[in-house]
Amino acid sequence: MEWAPIIRELGRGATGSRDLSQDAAQQLYAAVLDGQVPDLELGAIAIALRMKTESVAEMAGFLAAANERLPKLRPPGKVRPVVIPTYNGARRSANLTPLLALLLQRLHVPVLVHGIGEGYGRVSSEQIFRALGIAACSSVSQAQLAIDATGLAYLPLSVLSPCLERQLSLRTRLGLRNSAHSLVKMLDPFAGDGLRLASATHPAYLTAMRTLLGAAGKHALLLRGSEGEPFANPKRRPALEYLHDGLVELLFDAEHDSLRHLPQLPATCEAAATAEWTRGVLDGRIALPLPISNQLACCVYASGRTRTLAEAEALVATDLALPLAQVALS
Repeated sequence: MEWAPIIRELGRGATGSRDLSQDAAQQLYAAVLDGQVPDLELGAIAIALRMKTESVAEMAGFLAAANERLPKLRPPGKVRPVVIPTYNGARRSANLTPLLALLLQRLHVPVLVHGIGEGYGRVSSEQIFRALGIAACSSVSQAQLAIDATGLAYLPLSVLSPCLERQLSLRTRLGLRNSAHSLVKMLDPFAGDGLRLASATHPAYLTAMRTLLGAAGKHALLLRGSEGEPFANPKRRPALEYLHDGLVELLFDAEHDSLRHLPQLPATCEAAATAEWTRGVLDGRIALPLPISNQLACCVYASGRTRTLAEAEALVATDLALPLAQVALS
C-alpha cells in the first residue's frame, strides 16, 4: 500500500478530509496491526484520524481487522459469556469493574475481563485483582481453562492482542489517544458469541458504538462509563441499553438525580482500599450500590441466563441475598 495518498485523504483538515470506505479501512488497519506501516507514516495516520474523528464505516473496518487477529475462546456453556474491557482505571472514584466481574461469576455467568496493567497513573483493574489474590492469565489457553473451571478469567491485552497493545502504547509517544482506545472496548474473543460491555464517556462515542454494534447485530450492553470503566455509576445510574439482533432495548433509564441515600464506597480509589471494600460487598458486610445491582440484572438477562429482565432481577436478589427492592426497576 502507498501511505501518502491515504494520509492526504485523511489529513486535509476539517472540511477537506475524506472518510475511507469500510474495506479500505480494514486493509489499512490490517497493515497497521501487522507492523507494515513505518513509524513516521503511522504517526501521521494516527494524528489525522484523531483530528478528523473516525467514521462508523472506518471503525467497522478497523474492528474487523482487529477481530481477525484475535485468538478465539470457546463459551463454557449455553450462557453467553460477558466480555468486560477495562482500560481506563480509577483516578477520582473507586474502580468497581473487578466487583462487577466477581458478582457475575457468583451468579453463574461466565466472565472474561481484558485490559492493561498500568492505567497511565490510574488504578487499574489488574492491580485490584492482584490485591484480591486473582492472578492474570499468562496465555490464552490458561484463560480458557480458567473460564471453563471457575467462570472467570482476567487476560492482559499483551496476551490477548500484542498488536493492539502496541497501538495503545503510541499514546506515550504521541501524547494523544488513537483508534485502538475505542477498538479494545468492542472486542469479542468469543467470535460473536459474547456479550460485550461497551462504554464511553462522550455522547458521540456512545452514538458511534450504538450504530456500529447495532448494525452488526452483536450482543452488547451499552452505557456511559464511570471514568471510562464499564460499570454503572454507583451514585447515579446511567441508561442501560441492550443491543441485540439489530435492536436497541432500553432496560433502565438514566437517573438525573443522585441517590437519596448515597452508598458506602471505598474511602480512596487505591487498589488496596478498593479490594478491601470489594471483599466487604462479597461477604455481605457492605451493601451493594443500587445501580450495580441494576447492571447485574441486565447482564444476567442479556447473557441468556434468564428469559426476562424481571426474572434476572429476582435471581440477583435471591443469589446475592439482596432485598428485591434493591434491584427492582421502581
